[in-house]
Amino acid sequence: MDLNIELLPWQQKVWDDPSRFRVVAAGRRTGKSRLAAYLLLVQALQTDRGDIFYVAPTQGQARDIMWSLLLEIGSQVITGSHVNNMQIQLANGTKISLKGADRPETMRGSSIKFLVLDEYADMKPETWELVLRPALTDLKGSCLFIGTPVGRNHFHDLFIQAGREDQVDYESFHFTSYDNPILEKSEIDSAKKSMSSFAFRQEFMASFEAKGSEMFKEEWIQFDEEEPEGDYYIAIDPAGFNESGQSRRKSKNLDSTAIAVVKVNRNGWWIKTIISGRWELKETAKKIFDAVEKYRPVSVGIERGIARQAIMSPLTDMMRKTHRYFRCVELTHGNKNKTDRIMWALQGRFENGAIKLNEGDWNDKFLDELYQFPDPLTHDDTVDALAYIDQLAQVAYASDYEEEEHEYAEILVGY
Repeated sequence: MDLNIELLPWQQKVWDDPSRFRVVAAGRRTGKSRLAAYLLLVQALQTDRGDIFYVAPTQGQARDIMWSLLLEIGSQVITGSHVNNMQIQLANGTKISLKGADRPETMRGSSIKFLVLDEYADMKPETWELVLRPALTDLKGSCLFIGTPVGRNHFHDLFIQAGREDQVDYESFHFTSYDNPILEKSEIDSAKKSMSSFAFRQEFMASFEAKGSEMFKEEWIQFDEEEPEGDYYIAIDPAGFNESGQSRRKSKNLDSTAIAVVKVNRNGWWIKTIISGRWELKETAKKIFDAVEKYRPVSVGIERGIARQAIMSPLTDMMRKTHRYFRCVELTHGNKNKTDRIMWALQGRFENGAIKLNEGDWNDKFLDELYQFPDPLTHDDTVDALAYIDQLAQVAYASDYEEEEHEYAEILVGY
């Protein structure tokens, strides 16, 4: 019985992972369904008891997505199929059942060994929580969640949970349509040109961003690769550290340190880069030191707090060893809550074209955070660091431009 299983590199990565619950967020046409079909067949052949279920949002979708695919790739091991009850029987007697999440009552009382939930974002979470998860208990069954994100709903919550280190039975994976080497890159690029940026990021890049914040709009974003005249400023929004210098928590859904490198002139801001990551204390200090050495800003600021105090010790040591000193200004909240402070600093500038972005690898993360702000489920570290430039930068104007400066300020700051 030869299934002739051939996996793409990303499929092999998921296949090899031993986690009981695997959560896969992937773009369109990546090969999610074929991976699910192979796993259903192999899991069914390896068990002599328990149910094997494939569940889509509706049974009609289950039939359209999986029925013909299973019959095609499993022809060597399938001994019977019954389209009326959507079941396929294998040579060892095990049956694979195709179900719809919209009819959870048809799955109650089952004892499931292996389960696939396809397009989980389009299902009611109660189907998993109240019906299917309990059905895995008897046999300690496993589950593969797959789908393309639809905003930040229960699929997003599960994806984040699965990435936490304390969730030992879970693992999360993220792949884009570019991860399928069979798809022509030019075809994906062509689709990008005919779709909105939001739709492309969701459908092809498997982005979990939710449409509807509207605080910062896509049409406001401008790019400019040509570096303007002006002065560099660096603002840092640090993550927290514990006594040993490690990040307070290590899971994938925690705050990052963000270092905004921005050139400022009388026409506005040009964002050279925003460096971000979850680093140990000494590495964080080194990232800051290297950025200062590279861009030679006229001013550097770090958000006031315990994290700043922790960073200053290794940062000062680096200055002494290299004999290269710079002053770090304390950045404060200015008696504003975070949302008001960020909106005041950035919204008017973006809307009036006074902030331009240099193209780079940091763009996707920053824009995702910006478009979702102030969604409580979305990080805002890079956005927060950028907003501190407003407090840090002081543009020097000649007296002849005092009136113009005043008008400029009225237009660009505030809601």
